[in-house]
Amino acid sequence: MHIHEDQQFIEALLQGDHAGISEIYRRFAGEVRRFVLKNSGSEDDARDMMQEALMIITRQAREKALALSCPFGAYLFLVVRGKWLNELRKRKREAVTIVEEDGYTYERQDIAQADNLLLQEEREQLFWEKFKLLGERCQKLLRLSWAGSHNMEQVASLLGVTYGYARKKKTECIDRLMFLIKTSREFALLQSQMKG
Repeated sequence: MHIHEDQQFIEALLQGDHAGISEIYRRFAGEVRRFVLKNSGSEDDARDMMQEALMIITRQAREKALALSCPFGAYLFLVVRGKWLNELRKRKREAVTIVEEDGYTYERQDIAQADNLLLQEEREQLFWEKFKLLGERCQKLLRLSWAGSHNMEQVASLLGVTYGYARKKKTECIDRLMFLIKTSREFALLQSQMKG
């Protein structure tokens, strides 16, 4: 796959390069603003979408070594568009017409990559949102067992419980977390997005 020259913007985000990030805002924030304002959003919404999209792209670049095959602006716009449509769905605005005049040509793979990025981001957000609803003891047990630096016997010892209790409690905590996730409105929305 050919890596686009705009990969420099990804590098600027990863390195926290203020000049590069300022250039991103200078070149692309206006387009994001116009899109959000034309589609039932406010100035604050536009600022939030720009910032959230850049955080998503940065996290994806850090965790998955994101390599651009299209212009940065096109990819950013796909992420913003997807985030904003999801936000509108959450707000339950039924009669929203999406106006797009971005001027970009998108390859199917670029659209799929951006869509997958957003779905993954929303899944992670839902997971951690529901994780925070678990009791403090469940959170600690799960974090320790998932860290990979301790086996379950060590986790039990750190928590001052028996190995059998720790295993049983871990199962109960995971079951509770899955219940919280699967019974949420957000989970139903994600499921419909994945099918559609």
